[in-house]
Amino acid sequence: MNRVHRLAVTVVAVGAAILGGTLAAHAGQQSAADDQPSLVEDFSYPNAAAIAAANNVVLVSGDGHILFADCATPVTDNISVIEVRSSDNVGAKHDGLVCFKVTASTGHLVLKIPAVFEIRGDGHAPGAGHKATADLTTDAGAHTTVTVRSDGSTPVGVGTGGAPTTLLALNVAG
Repeated sequence: MNRVHRLAVTVVAVGAAILGGTLAAHAGQQSAADDQPSLVEDFSYPNAAAIAAANNVVLVSGDGHILFADCATPVTDNISVIEVRSSDNVGAKHDGLVCFKVTASTGHLVLKIPAVFEIRGDGHAPGAGHKATADLTTDAGAHTTVTVRSDGSTPVGVGTGGAPTTLLALNVAG
């Protein structure tokens, strides 16, 4: 009996030593999950630095449903792009024109375009286009939100005889 008891104690001791060594070896290693990027979306605008360099437009963040677009995007089903007009040298041709394509019924885009005087909705027929609002600020810090006409132009800032305005956000709801 003494022999069986010693054998059992030896087996348990060897097993504990092996298990302890294995756990210690793995404790210092990183798993593949440790190297994964965060799954939390920060909504930063993709390629924002390249767009800023080429177009003098700062795109901060959004939900992906209002996209920086080519102003030559054709009209489809009486819908094209939202056109933002500025007296600054913004846009691909530095002619003060920047455009955005709405890809869903709702959307949000945080951006910065200075000296905006007009925003044209994306509708090209009466009643066509997305319902949008624009958040603007003056150099003095006066903030306003305007409803953008879905099928026509909405003057803002100096376009209304007011102070120059910077476009801070576009929102679409419908």
